[in-house]
Amino acid sequence: MSSAPLNPLEVPPYLVQPLIESIPGGSSSTTITCAQALGSELYIGCSNGELLRYALQADDPTKLESYTLQSRQTLIADKPVDEVVIVPCISRALILSDHQIHFYTIPSLDPVPNIKPIRNVVTFAVDQQHLQRPAPSPSDPPSKTEQVEFCAIKRNNIQLYVIRERPIFQKEIPLPDGATVARRTGQYLCAADNAYYSVINLEAASMLSVLPVSQAEDSGPVKPFITVISENEFLILSWTGASTLGVFITGDGDPVRGTLEWPRHPEAVCLDYPYITTLMQTGAVEIHNVETQIIAQVVSAPEPGSQDASVNMSRMGLKACLGGYMVPTSQRTDKMRLKSVRLIRHPPEKPSDPSPESEPEHEEVEGYAVEDSQIEPQEI
Repeated sequence: MSSAPLNPLEVPPYLVQPLIESIPGGSSSTTITCAQALGSELYIGCSNGELLRYALQADDPTKLESYTLQSRQTLIADKPVDEVVIVPCISRALILSDHQIHFYTIPSLDPVPNIKPIRNVVTFAVDQQHLQRPAPSPSDPPSKTEQVEFCAIKRNNIQLYVIRERPIFQKEIPLPDGATVARRTGQYLCAADNAYYSVINLEAASMLSVLPVSQAEDSGPVKPFITVISENEFLILSWTGASTLGVFITGDGDPVRGTLEWPRHPEAVCLDYPYITTLMQTGAVEIHNVETQIIAQVVSAPEPGSQDASVNMSRMGLKACLGGYMVPTSQRTDKMRLKSVRLIRHPPEKPSDPSPESEPEHEEVEGYAVEDSQIEPQEI
């Protein structure tokens, strides 16, 4: 059950660091609907159909680096950008908007020429193992780039594709009840409709229902959550009516590990191994350790009346960035700044038979010392 950490870590796993303050030139009704980051690049999708690209750079060498808007474009006017998935190993971004998957190059975020979007898509899932592949080296030949597999979930079927330069259709698997959420690792796909979670073996084209999204009667709509934990493991969340249970299952539907529990149904869930991070309805962020199922940290909700509690700064979701990204911070610089101090050399005790050579010179000098030599490690 959610609570304060039983054994708080001396150095918490995470700290909150703002990246951008607002959308430049956007109307008051425009909101951020999705985001992803890789290295020094930040990609943001908006409710009005705009796609923004930011890059980390220092316009003034005397000031801290910050994310600066590099480009903005409209994907489909007045249609929200639903999801941005970065695939570093093929330098591509797959972007879902208006039930269409669009293909862009990264980091420039230019449309891939001569490729039509995949249409009538409810959601899609790129193989998590392929998302974790690193970006290719500039010296690598194009032929060395491995293809990436993904699933496009439509109203009543699953379409399997591979992509290197362009998407290639592989096969289709029936999915009579459809799905609103799906995650893939290897040959296994975990999908959820409005009622049940199911695991699907893509090679055998077999499906098994494993757990209801809500176990409570008349609970109203409950948002399903699926997170890939490892090569053959998923985390799924089920509302019981009194709390939400997090159940770990294999690709065959077998339960593993222990369970997680929250007093309310989370608003968002993501994995940064070994931590599961959840955004709660209160605005607080809870971090559990996957191995122990114990809360490692709680990031409190913004204080009422503070700048972070405003509508524009309210917490709306969580997103794991598998390739990592850079976060500008002045914390290390502040701790390592130079400070002037006075150093006085004291003479040693005089010997019993002093000589001119043993007489020290008394000298007062000025030097520098680090104000705080203990630098706390941080993980973003």
